[in-house]
Amino acid sequence: MVAADGGASNRIHRLAMDDPIPWYKKPNLRSMYLLLFPCVIGIEMTSGFDSQIINSAQLLPAWKAYFGNPTGAYNGILASALPLGSVIGLPLIPIVNDAFGRRWCIMFGSCIMVAGTLIQGFSFNAPMYIIARGIIGFGLPYAIVAGSCLIGELGYPKERPILTSLFNACYFIGAIVAAGCTFGTQEIKNDWSWRIPSLLQMAPSILQIMFVFFLPESPRYLMSKDRFEEAEAILVKYHAEGNANSEFVRAEIAEIKTTLEIEMENSKRSWGDLIRTAGMRRRVLIGSLLGLFTQLSGNVVISYFLGDVLKLIGYTDPSFQTKYNLGNQCWSLICGVSAALVVMRFRRRTMYLTGILSILAVYVAWTICTAIFIANKSDVAAKMSLFWIYAYSPAYNLCFNALTYTYLIEVFPYAQRARGISIFQFWGKAAQFFGTNVNPIGTQAIGWKYLLVYCCWIFAEAVIIWFLWPETSGRSLEELAFLFEEKELAERAQAAVEKTVLSHAEEHEKV
Repeated sequence: MVAADGGASNRIHRLAMDDPIPWYKKPNLRSMYLLLFPCVIGIEMTSGFDSQIINSAQLLPAWKAYFGNPTGAYNGILASALPLGSVIGLPLIPIVNDAFGRRWCIMFGSCIMVAGTLIQGFSFNAPMYIIARGIIGFGLPYAIVAGSCLIGELGYPKERPILTSLFNACYFIGAIVAAGCTFGTQEIKNDWSWRIPSLLQMAPSILQIMFVFFLPESPRYLMSKDRFEEAEAILVKYHAEGNANSEFVRAEIAEIKTTLEIEMENSKRSWGDLIRTAGMRRRVLIGSLLGLFTQLSGNVVISYFLGDVLKLIGYTDPSFQTKYNLGNQCWSLICGVSAALVVMRFRRRTMYLTGILSILAVYVAWTICTAIFIANKSDVAAKMSLFWIYAYSPAYNLCFNALTYTYLIEVFPYAQRARGISIFQFWGKAAQFFGTNVNPIGTQAIGWKYLLVYCCWIFAEAVIIWFLWPETSGRSLEELAFLFEEKELAERAQAAVEKTVLSHAEEHEKV
């Protein structure tokens, strides 16, 4: 368990954790949190929707007939066009995010995704469909990077890890809607059976376009642009319910301001900053590996090619496959939300290691059961394989889903946060592109033995996490800005906080 007042915790964190008033009893904070869902937290619904558009569409006779019964590499490029588009768009994201703000970056990405979705829904051939998915992929990381930053920088420290964990859990809301919609449209005996779900993919982006400017801008972004009064007004309104004399907010403002000054002194706000110091290089390595791990831990097999793995164990009926897939997405949403809600109760390394070892155990058991079915046509082995596919969800959600953006926001300081998350997105989308192209070829070429590759890789992931992942729980974002740096930088920021709090106490005594 994470101690609320442990040695790693600074004054900001202690003040937040000791706050006895829950968020739902704070009108301003409550209204902001309720707005975060349609504006920001729901961004990942587009990713979830996309995975099931491809997964479920492969079960629709009209989709298969329209695109010529795609298999192997052709099927792979239909699925991987979106992550390819994301990789192309990533280099410019920090420029838009840091120059125009988090909200405008979300708006930019959402508008591009709406345009891409319209082209996808009205595609008249495979190249047009692939290009449309690339356009959606181009816009998606703009919204993801800016949205994850905005959540972490607006959230009250007491709830911030939960909010950033729920960000990824919304993936499954999109997946459920897409799977359910496709299940319903399979009764349509023409092309609208896949065009309707394809067009509905724009729904989350439309919500973001409609509501994003009802949210305040990131106070850290505003301070970086010397708009201190606006930033302070936001922090006072939402973190202190309008009380400008709040000890917490005064300390928070002092810490953010001092930390940003230190960061800007030591940063050129360029991509070169990511390799300039040993601390930043370690951050980049962690972000890059996390991007790979989130997409190469066996999840793409289930998310995009569930039909293929079900065929391996004898379940070829499209109706059963669609129902099983829909049930799995609902179960995954429960697991994702549950993992997000307990993120404050456990240390980050504990959750990562428990999750990755659980994923390894599930994959080994699933591989064994599938092998037994292939050899003996055992009905029990087939049913156990169905169980292990469901068991994968709580294991994956415990670490890679619940902690991904929480951890990234904590590992990367403000000045390089957008670039750090962009690096994560680059490797994540590159891994997704690789997986969606290689998985159908692998399962087609060597069948169940392809699962053995994942067993070995997941074991390697566990070893890397054990040796490389630092602990980040129990600290404020500003304290974590110097996680790998010299202690005097962190001490300088803390001194500013202590000075502000002491000054406030002296003023209070005089009054």
